[in-house]
Amino acid sequence: MNPLWTRSLALVVITVAALAEPMLGHAKTIEKELFPVDSVLFDKKHALTYPSVAGPFMVYNESHRDAFSVVRVPVDQVDLEGKRVDPMILNEVLRQGVALKDGGIGYVSNRLGPVSAWFWQGKGDSHIAIANMALFRGGLIPGHLSASPDAKTWCFDATLQKMRHNQLLNEFVNPNNNELLGQEWRVYNSNYVAYKMTYKDTKSGVKNKLHSPSLFIFKRENSELSMLPNAFDGTISPDGKQVAFVREVNGNYDLWLQNLDGTGLTQLTTGVFGEFEPAFSPDGKQLAFVSNRDSAGNVRHTSIYVMAVSTGETTRITNAPYATDGGVTWKNNHTLIFHSNRDFKKPQSKTVSDWNLWQVEF
Repeated sequence: MNPLWTRSLALVVITVAALAEPMLGHAKTIEKELFPVDSVLFDKKHALTYPSVAGPFMVYNESHRDAFSVVRVPVDQVDLEGKRVDPMILNEVLRQGVALKDGGIGYVSNRLGPVSAWFWQGKGDSHIAIANMALFRGGLIPGHLSASPDAKTWCFDATLQKMRHNQLLNEFVNPNNNELLGQEWRVYNSNYVAYKMTYKDTKSGVKNKLHSPSLFIFKRENSELSMLPNAFDGTISPDGKQVAFVREVNGNYDLWLQNLDGTGLTQLTTGVFGEFEPAFSPDGKQLAFVSNRDSAGNVRHTSIYVMAVSTGETTRITNAPYATDGGVTWKNNHTLIFHSNRDFKKPQSKTVSDWNLWQVEF
């Protein structure tokens, strides 16, 4: 081939490739997917966030403007209408849906004035209150509700900083920006709780002016309510014996693990940037989580990772360079479901303003 023709052809290819790059402020390589992602539920009118899977069921949160509901569907037939836990009174908000293996649905509501945690048993009309009267007196505002699949052990986090109570109550009823619907970990950090055009990176040395929250663990069999300081985003292991959680120290977020009897406190990650929203695999051997470690701490650019609990070996699962992936849960031991702001038509290179549900098999 003529060398001049070869150079001209190469120039055309480079030019076309450059034009294909999204114009999002600065050039960034569109990486090939590590594992292809597929859309699970895509709704142009509603934000779908924080899926939760237990047994054959998936629960997720659905919101549109000032309307908030929790929906349960068969995890293998997510397009069915399913079971909805809708508001029972005027201006009631239901969020933080949790799936239970017998079909029950955990959630948080403001129906009694302050915010409190409940679960529907999967049959009949009865709704059971979770934890003790501290929640109903407004002493604790439960966040990031989670449970063991059998509903015997629950955990949630709450701030003990009095000045934050009314702010969090208002945030629960009327989130001040759409980003927080899919990044609930941000409510405890003064740098990220309010909407900004740009944010400080989450990394060691960035000062947080808000007090650290505490993680509360509730055992239904004896009504024991225990507290773990400086901890949030808790998740109970499938066997009900351990809790994984997030701890912020000096601006950095890491994953920790502890036995429910108080022993065996272990730090799982020690990176400079942030790890959030851990989730145990059904067999308890792996821990999925969200991190911005590969975006140098960028708040809006997060990916999904999986860690082997026994060895700490970690694999990056998603890598869209502009997406905010979060709220990860396990469909089975090799498939994850998560929410993201990815574009339906170009999930690896474009984003949209709302949240929808995706899955990835690895």
